[in-house]
Amino acid sequence: MLPRDTNAVGTIFGGVILSEVDLAAAIGASEKHTGRVVTASMDKIDFKAPVYVGDLVSFYATPERVGRTSITVRVDVWAQRRFGGSDMKHVTEAVVTMVAVDNDMKPIPVVPLS
Repeated sequence: MLPRDTNAVGTIFGGVILSEVDLAAAIGASEKHTGRVVTASMDKIDFKAPVYVGDLVSFYATPERVGRTSITVRVDVWAQRRFGGSDMKHVTEAVVTMVAVDNDMKPIPVVPLS
């Protein structure tokens, strides 16, 4: 994370983390659907610990549920502190619902990978 991503107290904006969570959720959904997906909701977001400038941040996306047109993806965010050793800190967790859409952005059934 970079200084431009910080808020007034010197930690990374929650919105910056949410943007990356959104990207990770789309990648996670691609494990279950061959086409385009869009974000329908971020059902649960817990900011568990701050992220600091210089942290190496990793996003892990796990599809949890596949519905007719939607895929629910859990995203866990971990930070490796730049200053303070190599320990990893679980900083954010989110549950994101992605919806499969066609070229006109209309919901379609999830097309499973073969």
